[in-house]
Amino acid sequence: MTDKSQMDVSPKAEPVMPASGAGDAPASTQESAPRARYDLVFWVGIALALFAAMPALVAWTPQMTDYPSHLAGYKIMLEHGSNPFLTWYFLFHWEWTGNLGVELLMVPLAPLFGVELAGRIIVAAIPALTGLGIVAVSWVLRRRVGIGPILAMVTIWSPSLLMGFLNYSLSLALALFTFALWVKMEGSAWRRVVMIPLGFVVWLSHVSGWGILGVMVFGYEWTRRGSWRDWRPFLAPWPLIFPLLPMLAGMGANSKVSYGRWGVLEYKWGILYKALRSYDYVFDIATLVAVLLVALAALVVKRIDGRLGWAALIMFGLTMAVPRQIFGGDYADYRLSTAALMILLMAVDFRAKAPVWFLTACSLLFVARTGLTSVVWYRDAQTARTLIKALDYVPEGARVATAVAIPRRQWFFGPFEHFGSYAVVRRSAMENSNFALPDVHMLSMREEGYRFADPSHRILYSSYQRIDLRKFRPANHADYLWYIGNSQPVALPDGAHIVYETENSFLARLPDAVDLANPANGS
Repeated sequence: MTDKSQMDVSPKAEPVMPASGAGDAPASTQESAPRARYDLVFWVGIALALFAAMPALVAWTPQMTDYPSHLAGYKIMLEHGSNPFLTWYFLFHWEWTGNLGVELLMVPLAPLFGVELAGRIIVAAIPALTGLGIVAVSWVLRRRVGIGPILAMVTIWSPSLLMGFLNYSLSLALALFTFALWVKMEGSAWRRVVMIPLGFVVWLSHVSGWGILGVMVFGYEWTRRGSWRDWRPFLAPWPLIFPLLPMLAGMGANSKVSYGRWGVLEYKWGILYKALRSYDYVFDIATLVAVLLVALAALVVKRIDGRLGWAALIMFGLTMAVPRQIFGGDYADYRLSTAALMILLMAVDFRAKAPVWFLTACSLLFVARTGLTSVVWYRDAQTARTLIKALDYVPEGARVATAVAIPRRQWFFGPFEHFGSYAVVRRSAMENSNFALPDVHMLSMREEGYRFADPSHRILYSSYQRIDLRKFRPANHADYLWYIGNSQPVALPDGAHIVYETENSFLARLPDAVDLANPANGS
């Protein structure tokens, strides 16, 4: 017996009306028409999911904010101990933790394709897998793909993915497939056996994806309760709980928790209305309003599938409750805001046949969003080709201080904020924009006497400020200064000599640079 207060969740057979003036069609014809329609939309969903990979296909290198530093981390991970420069500059300690998704994929893929191509393949696969996961969940729940799941695809290129949170984004895709399998194996005695290792797989990819999976499973089981006092939904997800054991044992745990220094409520509001933030403020806000209006309409007419609707509600609550920083990662709550929106849209279940023009409009909204990302990535990748030529002037194993000028307020995501990490990837250099903090990352700097890691490369500036690179401290410990930014500095470090320059960057050799081509000149 189902509690009457829950959302409308039980799929009902769709009525099929005979065509006007055609008389009574045979029952088989009546049934085959909507079935063919559902099959067509299913394949449309598959095509859209695959189209989600387009940005990574048109750009020679992914234009995510954090991506170059992740790539540098993979390079160090794979060559530490064999590459003398990387071994001398960095420390790397493997640790089994809930943040290893792409690292584990890189172990077999990088030897086959090289670090850069392997990274690009993974980046292309993640959005496609996320789209296919959305289709899989919709299909196992309703045996069709409708407006809701098609709209949910606009969340694939989320702020988290555009910033380069690769492990989290991979874990979200895996969570969708695992949840679909949970539903598919309903009533099977093997479900518990299968879900225990899958829970570890999702957790190893990223702990947040594992948490989202648990919320989705609980929401699904909650709709099946007999009454509000039914305790079974709380116990149903138990096969997924075992990753708590290594966490309680302290494996990969980081106790740092922070809601930010000030303006918590303003910040929380910001991550809600920026849930679809990408490259154009008007388009992103308009898209958010459009999909929310569809979700609101579904709620008014009671067409929110509670098997996902409850999970979406819990996710929105967690977005407001979870700290910004947890387990050593930033934007823990921002990731959840877009995931909550994705699950809410997946829950939209208009059972009547939607007009073709509406389905087309929903599809085109996703195509336009992904197309815009593709255009921006292609454009920025061409700029990246000119920037990376600076490394032709950097010897192997040099020390590079990267300075990136970042406006304090901007809507779009800057693709070059961590671009300096390519000095590690291409020249095995010591560079200061990497994620290399002790007790936070597996990677750290061997030299701890000065801070030479993220965010030491960032120079935040307002329109009225002047950038004086004589005050840029990382340059005191480097052979080269690599500046990237649209605001030209007013001064360079004393004795710096520019050896390569583009419209928005330059590479300068510093006066105390070690000549690695002649070891006698170095120390």
